Amino acid sequence: MAPSGQGRAARVALRAIPGPARNTPPPRRVRVDTMRTIPPSRLDPRLYQIACLGALLLYGVGWRSFDVSPAQIVLTLGAAVAAQAVGSRWAGLPAFDAKSALISGLSLCLLLRVDASWLAAAAALVAVGSKFLLRWNGKHVFNPTNLGVAAVVALSDRAWVSPAQWGAGPTIAFLVACLGGMVVNRAARSDVTYAFLGSYAAILFGRAAWIGQPWSVPLHQLESGSLLLFSFFMISDPKTTPNARAARVLFGALVAAGAAFVAFVLFKPSGPIWSLVALSPMVPLLDRFFPGRRYEWTRPTAGNLSKGDIHETMVAGPRALAGGRALGVERA
Repeated sequence: MAPSGQGRAARVALRAIPGPARNTPPPRRVRVDTMRTIPPSRLDPRLYQIACLGALLLYGVGWRSFDVSPAQIVLTLGAAVAAQAVGSRWAGLPAFDAKSALISGLSLCLLLRVDASWLAAAAALVAVGSKFLLRWNGKHVFNPTNLGVAAVVALSDRAWVSPAQWGAGPTIAFLVACLGGMVVNRAARSDVTYAFLGSYAAILFGRAAWIGQPWSVPLHQLESGSLLLFSFFMISDPKTTPNARAARVLFGALVAAGAAFVAFVLFKPSGPIWSLVALSPMVPLLDRFFPGRRYEWTRPTAGNLSKGDIHETMVAGPRALAGGRALGVERA
């Protein structure tokens, strides 16, 4: 029987295909990030944070009589910058950048109180050193300042956090909230701040209703300068929060619940500090279940993956997948 026209056409098409391609395994489907180009911001958000923290420290020393000497401030900042310089050289970074180290040092000056200046320097070394030594998937595992404060307070009875130094009132609350609001919006991380504050406020008011306290009690607790400093300048660190917005909202709520547990069940002060250091190792897990763009200081975004930003595509074979070396390709 003469072969049909369809059969002859199929054999001709098969001969037209190069030999190696016939045996090529089916291409794998991988995720490709086609992130749209976002113009860099005019100023690095860290510059706003340094300016705000510096202004708050000046206000605290000049008008609130903070128990921190100029020598301790210089020693803390010097230790932080020195640790950043050593870490940058050790990690082989192309350039030295002191901005993150200054943020850690200023935050320690605002939060940590010691009766020996070397403890403040040790906290700065732990904080900045952790950025280079404790990492997962290119991100810090712990918030540097949070870890520095927790480590020194936990290991020494000569260091403590002093919430009362700020007082509690509408004036200081308004000041910290205004400065902090500018910072978290510049850094595109206001969601985790407001998720934490909203959840913590709900817990405080719910507890007050449960035990019959007047509303003035939780309102007074929410006016704490230390709480607002933590909310706007610590938990909002883009390098230690989840990449996706949904994960950050969940993370903020979990830290609030942990802070309430420390304060009202364990009856320990500085609940947010201990809650954050305990829950920070959860961030890689949240990034796993809620994928998002990794944060870049020069291109601050909320991190969400909109439709079309991540899609599946076909690639030629395993060589294009090796180590994710192909441009735009990441391991699925």
